[in-house]
Amino acid sequence: MDMNTHILVVDDDPGIREVIGDFLTSHGYLVTLAADGQALRAAIAETRFDLIVLDLMMPGEDGLTILRALGPARLPAVILLSVMGTDTDRIVGLEMGADDYLPKPCNPRELLARIRAVLRRRAGTAVSAHAPSSLRFAGWALDPEGRTLTDPAGEPIMLTSGEFRLLLAFAERPRRVLTRDMLLESSRGFDAEPFDRAIDVQISRLRRKLVREGEEELIRTLRNEGYLFTPTVTRS
Repeated sequence: MDMNTHILVVDDDPGIREVIGDFLTSHGYLVTLAADGQALRAAIAETRFDLIVLDLMMPGEDGLTILRALGPARLPAVILLSVMGTDTDRIVGLEMGADDYLPKPCNPRELLARIRAVLRRRAGTAVSAHAPSSLRFAGWALDPEGRTLTDPAGEPIMLTSGEFRLLLAFAERPRRVLTRDMLLESSRGFDAEPFDRAIDVQISRLRRKLVREGEEELIRTLRNEGYLFTPTVTRS
C-alpha cells in the first residue's frame, strides 16, 4: 500500500472511471479521475503522476492523440485501455510509448497486476540507471538516467519509451543471443504476452534509427535463435 503513488484514470465513461478509481484507492493508491483530454492536461499541469490509465476510444480527442501529445519523454507510465483489443491497436499504442495495453472490459484485478508490474519496471530502470551514467557502443551514447540516445555525430535520436527499454535491454547484454521472450521479459516485464508482435515492430524501427551508411548493423537476427547486439559496450 503506497499512498504516495498517484494514478490518473482517464475515461469518458463515468461508471468505468469510478469503478477503477474506487478499486485502486482501496488498494492504497492515490487516484485522480479525468473524463477527457482537456481534464487530463489540466491535471498533469498541476500534479505529478506516476502512472496514467488511459482509455483509447474517447469522443473528440482519443487516447492515441493524447499519447502522441505527451511524447516519448513524458514522465508518467501509461497503460492503455480499449474496447477494440486488436493487434493493430496494441502495436500502435505501444509504439507511441505506452507501457502496457489491456482490452476492455478488463478485470480490475488484472489491471492492478499490470499497474504493479509497470511501476516495478519503472523503478527497476531508475535504480539501474544510477549505476552507469552512460552506455557507449560504436560511437553511440545511451544515457539511462536522462533516457537519451546520441549518435556518433553527436546528434540526439528520439526514441519511444518502448524503443528505449528495448535498446537498454540490448546494451546491458551485448554479444549475447537474446530470444524474443527474453527481450519481452527485459523490456516489458514478466507479464508480457509471449506472442505480442509489438516487439518485432520495435526491433525493426530501432534498427532503422541505429543504421548509418557504411556501418555494420548493430542488431543481428540469428535465424531460429533470436537477436544479437554486436558492438562492444563500455560504461562510464
